[in-house]
This record gives sequence, C-alpha cells and structure tokens, in this order.
Amino acid sequence: MNRKQYEARNLSMVMDFYEMTMSNGYFKDGDRDARVAFDVFYRKNPDNGGLAIFCGLEQVVEYIQSLHFDEEDISYLRAQGLFSEGFLAYLADFKFKGDIYAFPEGTIMYPNEPILTVVAPLIDAQLIETAILLEINHQSLIATKARRIVRAAAGRAVSDFGARRAHNMDAAVYGARAAYIGGAVGTATVLAGQMFDIPVSGTMAHSWVMYFKDEYTAFKKYAESYPDATVLLVDTYDVLKSGIPNAIKVAKEVLEPMGKRLKGIRIDSGDLAYLSKAVRKKLDKEGLTDCKIIVSNSLDEYTITSILNQGGCIDSFGVGERLVTSKSEPVFGAVYKIAAVEEDGVFVPRIKISENEEKITNPGLKKVYRVYDEAQKAVADLIALAEEEVDFSKPFRYVDPRKPWKNRYFENCTVKELQVPIFKNGELVYDMSTTKEIAAYVKRQLQEEIWEEEQRFENPHVHYMDMTPDFYDMKMSMLHENREAENK
Repeated sequence: MNRKQYEARNLSMVMDFYEMTMSNGYFKDGDRDARVAFDVFYRKNPDNGGLAIFCGLEQVVEYIQSLHFDEEDISYLRAQGLFSEGFLAYLADFKFKGDIYAFPEGTIMYPNEPILTVVAPLIDAQLIETAILLEINHQSLIATKARRIVRAAAGRAVSDFGARRAHNMDAAVYGARAAYIGGAVGTATVLAGQMFDIPVSGTMAHSWVMYFKDEYTAFKKYAESYPDATVLLVDTYDVLKSGIPNAIKVAKEVLEPMGKRLKGIRIDSGDLAYLSKAVRKKLDKEGLTDCKIIVSNSLDEYTITSILNQGGCIDSFGVGERLVTSKSEPVFGAVYKIAAVEEDGVFVPRIKISENEEKITNPGLKKVYRVYDEAQKAVADLIALAEEEVDFSKPFRYVDPRKPWKNRYFENCTVKELQVPIFKNGELVYDMSTTKEIAAYVKRQLQEEIWEEEQRFENPHVHYMDMTPDFYDMKMSMLHENREAENK
C-alpha cells in the first residue's frame, strides 16, 4: 500500500455522533447556510513547557479534500432512526464549502491563541470538528515531545523507535512524522519513511543474536551481510564481558580485513551512563575511536539529561514509547470553540464564560500577530480584531490581559500575521510544504526567533500573549454585558 492508497481511505465518519445530531437539527431549522467561525486553540503547554509545535495540518487538509459520505455511510446513518431523509440526501451530496485559516505547519505556538480558524456554513463547520482536533492534538503533542527530547540530547542524534508501542498503526506512522518535524533525525517505521521521505534506520533485535549458536557467530553473520553498516546489539548476554569483546573481535577479524569499520554498537538495557563510559574506554583502547555508541530503552528528556549529566559517552539515542505516546503527558488538549455567528452579513462575536478563568474564550473574528524586536526575536504574540489596522511604524499601545491597568507600548518592533489562508470556498489555496521543509522551519524558529528562556524545561519564561486595546475592550464589554444579564 503506497501513500496515496493509505490516505485514500474514507475517514469522513471519524466524528463524534453529536456532530451529526446537531447538524440534522440545524438542517431541520433551516440554519444550514448560516455562517459561523470556530477557533482551534489550546490552554496549556505539555509538560509545563514554554511552547508547543503546530503539527498535523497536512492531514487536516487531506481530510477536508476527501470529505464525503458514500452509500454505506448513508445507510448506516439511516439505520440509527434519528435523521430525516432530507438531511441524508444533503449529506450524500456534501462537499465542504467554507474557509480555513491556520498557522503554517511547524509554527511555534502558545496557549489561548487561535492556531486554526474555520469560517463556514454551520453544518460544514460542525462536521469537521473531531477530525481537525484529533489530527492537531496527536501530532502537535508528539512533535512538541520530540523537540524536548532532541533538546535534552544536546546535539546528539535522536531517532524514533516507537512503532511497536504506539496506540495503533496510524499513531505509529503519523507519530513518526511528527517526531521528525520535532527534530528526530529519522525513524524505524518503514511506512513513515516511505510516505514522508523520512530517513529510516534499524539494525538487529535480540532474537538475531539468540538465534545463532553463540554471540560471536551472530555478530559475524551480520557484519558479513552489512559490512558498510554494521551496528551490533551488545546487551543480549553481558555487555562488558561478552558483547563488547565479541564486537571488537568481529571488527578486527571480519570487518578490517574487508577494509571496513565497525559503525557502532547499541545498548538496550542496564545502567546506560555507566555502561557507555566503560564501553567507550574499551573501544578506544582497541583503536575503534570512530565506533558510535547508540542507546535505547525507555528514554525521554529527563533520563537523557540524567545520563549525560553523569558523563555518558553516547552518540545517538533511539527513543520509543515515551516519545510516540508522550508518556509524561499524553493529552494535548486543543479545543474547537465557536467565536462568531454571521447576522445580516456581519459576524457577531460569541464568548464562552466559565467559573474557570482559563476556559473563557477569546471572542470574534481576529488576527494573531507575532511581534519581533530589532534582533528579530519574538517578544510576544498579539491578538487583534480582524478589521483592525495594526501600525507598528510608531509606538503601538497594547494590553497585557494579566496586568491591564498598565500602559505599555511596543517600540522599534515589527510584526508578522500568523494565520494564512488554507481553504477558500472549499478549495485548497495553500501550498503544502514537505515534511523536511517543515522540520527545517521548526529548527530555524527555535534557533533564530524563540528565546532560550522559553525552551528550558524548568520554569520556562512565559511567552507574552497580548491584546490590542480594541480587542481587550470588546472582550471585557461582552463579559460585563453577560454579568448584567445574569443579575436581572
């Protein structure tokens, strides 16, 4: 199955059932053509980090482009006994007709800003909710986790080894894609490599070593099969007493006579800090200073940091379950909330109010800008009304919603609008980037634009999320109006 075949599956019914019941209700009430705006945003960075990576847009696009309901889907819905024949006929001819705006995939993002906005007829916007969220939530989570692990590795290569511990086949394939976007150098998942042009790598399992009558024979057979890429798994029996001596023997007796070098050894168990230091000494003593040490076994940013702080002599990390499942925090938490409803040709803001402050939404159609200082470092993000003119040619007053009483200005700054058009009237208008281009975009932002203080693991700097005075006043006015209505 190639990529086209794999992604040609009809996934239109991947949705919460209430999306159908609500859409049927809107259809019956004659609201099918009412236009609305929904925002996708999230409230908290995973692992208490300072940022996250927007990922999964390509799969959102593919879902929207292929969205349709075939005869089997219609028959299934009819059997539920809840939907009118008029609505089912409407679904049979359904095609998404709305607009979608989003951050370019790979953009560094922060809580409470709209990373994707749908402006569409009400039913169109309702039906796509689940698919949008599941694609963005999953891949943004894994990409963000991968970046943390890559940062902990401090320049050493990190590869995705997670397929067998992923939650299903799609999670393995798209998790590998997200991990690569987040900074992994490759994957062990072959289909992900084929579909997304990600470098693939893999050597041997313990079963290879155990199949042969002894460890030396297993190593010898492997080296004879792959003399230009010999990496030996040395922890099946005893790393220091058996694995490394046999690896050195194969390097001297099998590879060197062929004019080849032992590329590396892999350790998959035990005290990785201690073993890697002991192994490095033995390899160097035998002149194998170019032989790389690769380690795996339940690694994440915390274990990697600990190993390196202990002086571990490691060149590359293979990271599996704790990456592909984001074990430390396995839920990203992006939500899809209505922000505006069109009335008489004008979009009127809507706001969700809660006793929990963090669940109060930012209402209305809006724009999101990234603000850069003279060194082109991102100092804040700015939310504005969609119709506002933001002029940074002179000092620009803004509101910090945490300290709204202070008069503050951006001076000598430039801005970039973050959302770009993806679909217009149901047609794709965005040029999709390759997976490698997205990964490079992430790396460039983190190296050139994003403060180091936001990237640290402990007590990261909180990125400023500011508002224009007009947007802040509009939001506060809606909150006050709601309070007054409750008190009547």
